Amino acid sequence: MLILMRRALVLALLVSLGACSTVSGWFEDDDEDLTAPVELMDINASVVLKKAWSTGVGNGQGKGLYKIRPAIQDGIIYAASADGRVVALDIDRGKSRWKTNLDLALSGGVGVYEDALFVGSGEGSVLKLNAASGDVEWSTALRGEILAAPQSDGNVVVAQTYDGKLQGLDFASGELLWTYDSNVPVLTIRGTSTPILRDGVAHAGFANGKVLAFDIDTGAVLWEVRVAISQGRSEIERIVDVDGSMDMAGNDLYAASYQGRLVAIDLAGGRKVWQQDVSSFSGVSHAFGNVYVADEDGTVYAYQRNGTGLRWAQGDLGYRELSRPTPVSSYLAVADFEGYVHLLSQVDGEIVGRVKVDSKGARADMISDGSRLYVFGNSGKLVAYDVEPKK
Repeated sequence: MLILMRRALVLALLVSLGACSTVSGWFEDDDEDLTAPVELMDINASVVLKKAWSTGVGNGQGKGLYKIRPAIQDGIIYAASADGRVVALDIDRGKSRWKTNLDLALSGGVGVYEDALFVGSGEGSVLKLNAASGDVEWSTALRGEILAAPQSDGNVVVAQTYDGKLQGLDFASGELLWTYDSNVPVLTIRGTSTPILRDGVAHAGFANGKVLAFDIDTGAVLWEVRVAISQGRSEIERIVDVDGSMDMAGNDLYAASYQGRLVAIDLAGGRKVWQQDVSSFSGVSHAFGNVYVADEDGTVYAYQRNGTGLRWAQGDLGYRELSRPTPVSSYLAVADFEGYVHLLSQVDGEIVGRVKVDSKGARADMISDGSRLYVFGNSGKLVAYDVEPKK
C-alpha cells in the first residue's frame, strides 16, 4: 500500500511538473505562473543538425514516463521501446541487423556488454539478450519496476529497482547474488539513476540523496556520499532524488540531485571534491574541461571540472524540461518537452542550432559518437543527426 501510495503521489508530482504549475498553484490562484515554459526565440544559427537517417522503434517511451535510452557498441545502436520491441541497427545508415518483440512491457534499457544486451521490465524482470541475434538467454524476476538500464562487467549484472534496491545477478545464469536495500523516502520523483561500473565497483545514486559505491562481486558498501539533505516541512520540499545519469572523468564521479547539489566525488575514497547548488532530475555530463547540468528551471550550467566554479550559464530555455546535456562535436545538445533539440556552444553556452525531432518530446538521454547525435523521441522515432556548419 505504501508503494502504491508513493507511486500515485509521484505521478501527481510529475504531471504537475509537466504542466509546469507551481506548488503554490495547487492551493491558490496565482496571478502569474513563474514556472511556465518560455517561448522559444529566434536564433542566429551557425550550425545545422542534418538528418542522416530515421526509423521507428515501437511506441517509444510509452505512457509510463520512461526514459529508455539506446546504447552503442562496435558500430551498432541498440534500442528498445515500452511495448517490448528491441532492435539492432547499423549506425552508419540505420539499416536493421535484427528485430525482436519480447511481448512484455519494458521500462529500463538498454545495457550492453560485449555480446550481451540487458533490458528491464515494468514487472521487475531483468532480461539478457544475445547482441548478435536478439534471442533471450535468461530472464530473472526481481521485485520492483526497473526504470534504468541494467549494467554488467561480464561477471555480474547490476540492476536498480524503483523500490530502492540495487541487486547483483550472475552474468551467465541470471542467478541473484546479492541485494542492497536503501531507505526510500515517502515521496520521490519517478525514475532511478543508471548504475556505473568500473574496476570491480558499482556506483549508484538513490532517492534518499546519496551516492554509494559497492563491491560488484559481493554487494558490500565501499563508501557513501550524501549529495543532498532533505529540508522543508512538506514531503515535496524534502525530495532529493539522485535520478539523472551520473558521469565519470578521470578519478572523479559527477552526480546531481533534485533540490540539492551537483557534486564531484573522488572515486578512490568517496571524498567530496567540490559541490554546487543545483536542482536537476536529468543528470550530468562532461567535455571540454566542463561538467554540464540542466537545472529544473531550464538553466544549463557549465562548471569547470577542476572545481574553480562556473564557466557559463545559458538561461534562455527556462522551464522547458530539458534532458541531460549531451556533448557532440564541439557543441552541447539538450532536448525539451516539445521535442526540440538545441545546440549550445561548449565555449560560452550560446544557442547556435535547433531542430524539432518529435512533437511528443524527447525524455531519454541522447547519445553521440563524435560528430553524430542520436535522439530517441518519446513517440518511438529514432533519428541520427550529423552536426555541420551552416552554409
